[in-house]
Amino acid sequence: MKFIQEFRDPELVEKFVNELHHITTQPWTIMEVCGGQTHSLVKNGILNMLPSQITMVHGPGCPVCVTPLNLIDKAVYLAEEKGVILCSFGDMLRVPGSKRSLLEAKARGADVRILYSPLEAVTLAQKHPDREVVFFAVGFETTAPANALSVVHARRAGVTNYSILASHVLVPPAIEAVLEDELTQIQAFLGAGHVCAIMGIEEYYPLVERYKVPIVITGFEPVDLLQGILMAVRQLEAGKYALENQYARIVRPEGNPEARKMIEQVFSIADREWRGIGTIPQSGYEVSEAFAAYDANRKFSVQIEKVPESSECIAGQVLKGLKKPVDCPQFGKKCTPQNPLGAPMVSSEGACAAYYHFAAAGIAD
Repeated sequence: MKFIQEFRDPELVEKFVNELHHITTQPWTIMEVCGGQTHSLVKNGILNMLPSQITMVHGPGCPVCVTPLNLIDKAVYLAEEKGVILCSFGDMLRVPGSKRSLLEAKARGADVRILYSPLEAVTLAQKHPDREVVFFAVGFETTAPANALSVVHARRAGVTNYSILASHVLVPPAIEAVLEDELTQIQAFLGAGHVCAIMGIEEYYPLVERYKVPIVITGFEPVDLLQGILMAVRQLEAGKYALENQYARIVRPEGNPEARKMIEQVFSIADREWRGIGTIPQSGYEVSEAFAAYDANRKFSVQIEKVPESSECIAGQVLKGLKKPVDCPQFGKKCTPQNPLGAPMVSSEGACAAYYHFAAAGIAD
């Protein structure tokens, strides 16, 4: 497959690994922001290929993992008490709320459905004009255009029984929050390539300049990741800091202008709570006033009391890059993918799930 096998080339992998071992002279700590990158690093055994001086830290780049507990409770409430058809991507269904997950709500009789596109939810609303249909719109900037498009499409089609429960979070403010944490030891970042494919790279220049930290926009295949790490280490070893784009085959400096227009049409930027981390200013999207009729928060006016996270779960420290999954006393014991204490053990992009699935093979340690 084009642009897949080329970036899994064992010879290129060996070349980059050898160069990393050759140029690395002191300890460096690098955070990969995206959970998809975390899974690729773990699954492909890259963590064990790196020089011992390089520590990869797993960041908050899993939108499912950082969706607030009370928002999941709200989705459950809408499905169980308001009788809506609650639609979601599959990775949200098993994330625990304070009482139960959406999958458990479905087992109790709620109409919860797994869809592959928010546009399917609009079609569902057209087929069931007597029911309210809510799409749980979770994701980074990457999924925001499709969710925005569903709202625009619904309004154009005159569909009034459709709305979205928005939980979109933004990557640059998350990087800034990590850098502002007094305990952080991060010296460079691998940026999320798929996010930059939508948003472009302009937002990262101020972060590089303000914090004097290298940021390398990076893809997801083994060659991408190793080359991204190598580019970051070259800067660190030379005492330099700059924004570089390893993922230039996909990411353009301006991103995708049409997708950005769609986001700007439907969403506005607001403060957002990140599960396990807290509120990060101006770090999320909410449905704008112009499309208030399609905002489930406004339509249903549901107030859900906030409940504290499990005291046994250290997901917040994992998401901030302060701890590794294996540092958690409950990892693989009370907390497993079958019985998760926190979202990072559930999501396909969660660091805890990556370590759990691949540690048995000695890939993650």
